[in-house]
Amino acid sequence: MRKITRELLENFKNYLTEEEKSENTIEKYIRDITFFADWLCKREVSKVLALEYKKKLCENYAPASVNAAISSLNSFFSFMEWHDIRIKALKIQRQIFRGKDKELTKAEYEKLLTAAKRKKNEKLYYLIQTIASTGIRVSELRYITISALHSGQAIINCKGKMRVVILPKELCKMLKGYAGKNNIKKGSVFVSRTGNPLDRSHIWKMLKSLCKTAGVSKDKVFPHNFRHLFARTYYSLQKDIVRLADILGHSSINTTRIYTMSTDDVHRRQIQKLGLLRC
Repeated sequence: MRKITRELLENFKNYLTEEEKSENTIEKYIRDITFFADWLCKREVSKVLALEYKKKLCENYAPASVNAAISSLNSFFSFMEWHDIRIKALKIQRQIFRGKDKELTKAEYEKLLTAAKRKKNEKLYYLIQTIASTGIRVSELRYITISALHSGQAIINCKGKMRVVILPKELCKMLKGYAGKNNIKKGSVFVSRTGNPLDRSHIWKMLKSLCKTAGVSKDKVFPHNFRHLFARTYYSLQKDIVRLADILGHSSINTTRIYTMSTDDVHRRQIQKLGLLRC
C-alpha cells in the first residue's frame, strides 16, 4: 500500500539528515511532500495522481516553483523505491534577462539603509550591509562571529562545503563597534534578544517592515536579493565569473550566471553602443 504517513515522512527526514542536507533543504522537502499528502487526502500514491498534482501546481505556480516541488517529490519517491511514480520536470528556457520588478538597484539599497538608520535599527542597518558587501547567504550570517571580525575572514560550512569569505576592513570596523555597543563579546554578531543567531523568519519580518519607510517594493526586499546585488556589482567591476562562483560558493557557473543577469534595459543600452547602425 502506497500511502504517505507521518512515520514515512520521519524516516525520509532522518535519511536527508544522514545525507547531510541543509536544514532549509530538509524543511522544504518535508513541506512539499506534506502538501502533496494533504492534497491526496488519504488516497494511495499513483502515477495518475502524481501527474494530476503536477497539473494543479502548473495552474497555480511559476515553472521554477513547480520544478522545485517536483524535485522534492521525486526525491521521496526514490527513497521509497517508487520509481514508477517519478514525474518529469518542466522544460524551462534559460532566462536571459532579470525582471525589473525583482531587481534591487543600488539606489534602492541606499534607500533601505537610510530608512534603517532613520528608524534607529542598527541591527538591520549592519545586517543588510554585511550580506551586500560579502555576498553570503542569510543562513550563513551565523558565521559572522567576533573571532571572524578579528581575523578579517569567516570560515563558512554550507551543504558540506567549506569556504573562506573575506570581510572588508571597513565592515569589520563597523561590526566591532556595533558588537561592543551591544556587549556581544563572542559568538555570532547578529543575535536575538535571547542570544541565539537570528533566524530567517525574523530577518524577513524586519526587512518587510522597512519597505514602506524606504519607499521600496516589498517584492524586491528579501535577504537573497542583497546577495544578487553583490554578485552583479562584483561582476560589473571584475568580469570574472569563475572567481565570483568561488566567492558565492556555487559548484556550477550556470548558477552564478543567474546572479549576474541584468535587465533588458541594460542590454538595450549596451547594444546601442555597438555603433553598427547607420541611417
